[in-house]
Amino acid sequence: MTRVAVACIVLAASAGCAPEVATPVAATAVAGAEAPGTRCDAGAAAALVGRAADASVAEAQRLSGARTVRRYATGDALTMDYRADRLNVETDPGGTIVRLSCG
Repeated sequence: MTRVAVACIVLAASAGCAPEVATPVAATAVAGAEAPGTRCDAGAAAALVGRAADASVAEAQRLSGARTVRRYATGDALTMDYRADRLNVETDPGGTIVRLSCG
């Protein structure tokens, strides 16, 4: 068999291994609107920076509209997965909020 024929067979066989691409589905019937808890707006909770995280995380979640919260101290190891519905609460070693972000 020639190299070209082998290459064609390998390409044809590997095409079946390609991941499927999901088609986005609208969250609500209103164009441009999203279902509650599917997005996070860290800016809405920005006033909580400088407060104690223990007393403010629940309020930050409510204000941001996030479905989940990930609290961590500056320098902690984190996963790099992105979740549009997650509020990240970064604290200093004393537990004071230093940064709010989504993802």
